[in-house]
Amino acid sequence: MSLSFSPQQSAAHDTVAAWLKFEANKKQIFRLFGYAGTGKTTLARHLADGLDGPVVYAAFTGKAALMMQKNGCQGASTIHRLIYKPVRDKEGRVTFKLNRHSAAAAAALIVVDECSMVDKTLARDLMSFKTPILALGDPAQLPPVKGAGFFTEATPDAMLTEVHRQAQDSPVLRLATAVREGRPLEYGVYGDSKVVPDGTLDTAEILKADQLIVGRNTTRHHLNSYVRHCLGYEAEKPVSGDRLVCLKNDYELDVFNGGMFEVVSDPKLGKYTKQYGMKVISEDYPDEPAFRISVKPEFFKAGEPRLSKKDLAKIHQFTFGYALTAHKAQGSQWNNVVVDNESWVGGNDPQKWLYTAITRARERVTVVGVQ
Repeated sequence: MSLSFSPQQSAAHDTVAAWLKFEANKKQIFRLFGYAGTGKTTLARHLADGLDGPVVYAAFTGKAALMMQKNGCQGASTIHRLIYKPVRDKEGRVTFKLNRHSAAAAAALIVVDECSMVDKTLARDLMSFKTPILALGDPAQLPPVKGAGFFTEATPDAMLTEVHRQAQDSPVLRLATAVREGRPLEYGVYGDSKVVPDGTLDTAEILKADQLIVGRNTTRHHLNSYVRHCLGYEAEKPVSGDRLVCLKNDYELDVFNGGMFEVVSDPKLGKYTKQYGMKVISEDYPDEPAFRISVKPEFFKAGEPRLSKKDLAKIHQFTFGYALTAHKAQGSQWNNVVVDNESWVGGNDPQKWLYTAITRARERVTVVGVQ
């Protein structure tokens, strides 16, 4: 055991190791939960290095998988890409089937990060490979959207609560920890991060952010319009260069709720479909080829389209993505984030809302307004 681990981390390490050695054949899932900065990923990677056999890393979103890669989890991918393969039928339609030759089948361990995002269906398919699963989660975050949270419905098998010394040097994590512990944020500068009053952030700082995070859809629409105006995009319709977010899982396209994309063609309104057809590329996988989507104009106007569930199930759902709600941003991280503090939308969990929003920042966060 490395001397760099705290007693709490060492105890968690030993508990997970004992599960892998003696119990994993009977108890497939081990839930290792911990707050931001407590070393969940570091611990998982250390355990993986000591295993006989390959370890695969996965997360629900592409952005979370990329964060795993940056944290040393080689080959991390989305769960969907790990366990499914595309199959084209005679009519040319693409569906996804379980890939029984997936790396998940031969692995000694599957490590799943941001596990609260995973729903029951995806979790059951992942479990069908009979490979031990180490699920990493953070109970201080917002509860997942309806349908998700399969792994977080049960009590953790090990819980990390101590923010380690290196993480304490991060202003982002210091602010997040203060919020989690119920301490009020105070206006001021915290390294590269800061907390400022409403109305004091200038346009340049807003445009410099990698992501804006808000609480209300009304604020989201307003900020998306404001940023697009500052960028010279006056029309309500998307244009080449616009940033979009996916609003629902679309397995045929192999895209997921919260995924970010850039428009790379001039959208055209179909004469008969009355939808904007355009090509987009993934922010998470920019080296992959562009693909075509077709989106109803209502998605780009203030207020979501009032369509039946049946109609919504049949169409691509994308909208402008410069500003996201904290719920939509869950599972993703960006280097530089601006948070419009609407934590009151969290109802009984305003602290969880603000904690979730702040921890979407990897390096720098600007919080506008205090609790």
